[in-house]
Amino acid sequence: MKKNRFILCIGLLMAIPVSGQNPQGGITSEMLQQIKQSYKGTSSDKALQNAITHNDINKLAVNYQNKNHFDTYFSHKVDSKGITNQKSSGRCWLFTGLNVFRSQIINNYNLRDFQFSHTYPFFWDQLEKSNLFLQGIIDTRDKPMEDKTVEWLFKNPLSDGGQFTGVADILTKYGVVPADVMIETFSSENTRQMASLLKLKLNEFGLNLREASANGTSPTGLQKQKTEMLGVIYRMLVLTLGEPPARFAWTLKDARGNPVSTKEYTPLSFYKEYIGADLKNNYVMLMNDPSREYYKLYEIDFDRHAYDGENWTYVNLPIDDIKEMAIRSIKDSTMMYFSCDVGKYLDRERGLLDIQNFDYASLFGTSFGMDKKQRIRTFSSGSSHAMTLMAVDLDEYGKPKKWMVENSWGPGANNGHLIMTDEWFNEYMFRLVVEKQYITDKTKEVLKQKPIRLPAWDPMFAEEE
Repeated sequence: MKKNRFILCIGLLMAIPVSGQNPQGGITSEMLQQIKQSYKGTSSDKALQNAITHNDINKLAVNYQNKNHFDTYFSHKVDSKGITNQKSSGRCWLFTGLNVFRSQIINNYNLRDFQFSHTYPFFWDQLEKSNLFLQGIIDTRDKPMEDKTVEWLFKNPLSDGGQFTGVADILTKYGVVPADVMIETFSSENTRQMASLLKLKLNEFGLNLREASANGTSPTGLQKQKTEMLGVIYRMLVLTLGEPPARFAWTLKDARGNPVSTKEYTPLSFYKEYIGADLKNNYVMLMNDPSREYYKLYEIDFDRHAYDGENWTYVNLPIDDIKEMAIRSIKDSTMMYFSCDVGKYLDRERGLLDIQNFDYASLFGTSFGMDKKQRIRTFSSGSSHAMTLMAVDLDEYGKPKKWMVENSWGPGANNGHLIMTDEWFNEYMFRLVVEKQYITDKTKEVLKQKPIRLPAWDPMFAEEE
């Protein structure tokens, strides 16, 4: 009897039409026969099938003509000493921002090498993002769970990714310390499990706050609960990342390793002495997004690292305008925060980003013809990784031929640096942060505009990892 009921239920389900389904839109047997004609089963087709089913597509698509000697000379280059390694974490934004200031410290104080602690600001970043989420839940407590903002909050309670405004917010509020003052831990270098547990706890707390509000808890009571919740998060962070130092002693040594001075610092006093820049007012984020109007100022709502921090704001410009300011900065020995779609056409063995690296069209017998604007609008491309722009090679007319970035993937090709052709730069570069002294007068005028506010869930603005 139970078996017959099961068969009856299945039959009823199969008989129920899907609401709004167009019966003319399915694949008919006649259509399928036509589709199948695309694969002829020729000897060439079979050879390709045998090769592709047993190999990495990128290995087969390598453009042999592009494997010849590639000139690694750069006409203008900022010195780089030592390569950092973010390992299995999404902290590229933090490594990139600190690498910009690291190069300045090395040059200004004639150091052999220097490394900031990445664990220290990451600790505070995770705590601040936790507060950002919980306060966002309190602010939207009267909205339904189906509300777009509420949904976005619960989908994104925390991440280890970010962008330059996070560097500015965290460093100016909490300062910085040298690498040996707060060292890396397993969870700082392998963030997945820690992040998973923090997200799980935060979402639980988010539901608790909404329930408390629905049961009549006052705003003051909700703030008290939030503080207690952040205490739990803080303890989890201390157990995984260590406790941030309040004070520390550090000896400055010259390029020969000889001690110059020994002082006691707080993280903020160390920041003020060795970085000192007004990160929130002295730097401008530039974007090349051809899907939106150029020479406009944009702001991303609620996309920041701290509740009391700065929303991500940028000037959208044509690529040539951005190049002009990048060249000015490099010529003045100043590195820049840079982000791009690093996974596209990357030859890891050579550390080369070049749209000629792989010939997918010849391998599959079809072209991939979308331009940058079309790739953005169809969510096919976006900024995924931040690095430090440090070199450009100019031709006799002052036009760029190629660029170089200091990466944070540890040693590798080009001593841990990536080289990109100017053609690749045009297609897959998205963001650049420059000091205001290098921006053009036209860009200064754009900064006077009232920003056009975009929603936090806009897919163009995922955090760099």
